[in-house]
Amino acid sequence: MYWFVSYMQATGTGLSGLIDAWYVNASTTGLTWDLTIAAIALTVFVIAESTQQKNWIGLIAVPATYCIGVSCGLPLYLFIRSRTRT
Repeated sequence: MYWFVSYMQATGTGLSGLIDAWYVNASTTGLTWDLTIAAIALTVFVIAESTQQKNWIGLIAVPATYCIGVSCGLPLYLFIRSRTRT
């Protein structure tokens, strides 16, 4: 989030400028869609498994995914999941 806010402040374009930057070329568009799909899939998985197992602390991984990234949300959820199963 720090980098996103820094970019928006530096360019002065706000959120619309940031979103436009995500679609500058095919490479960034592909990465944007890849991360979006991964974040949605992880969110569905975390919510489904957390409600089934009644492991509500695991839901912390959802905001971590959207505020920091999938590379934080997934390991965090797997860590929480492994701690509650043992």
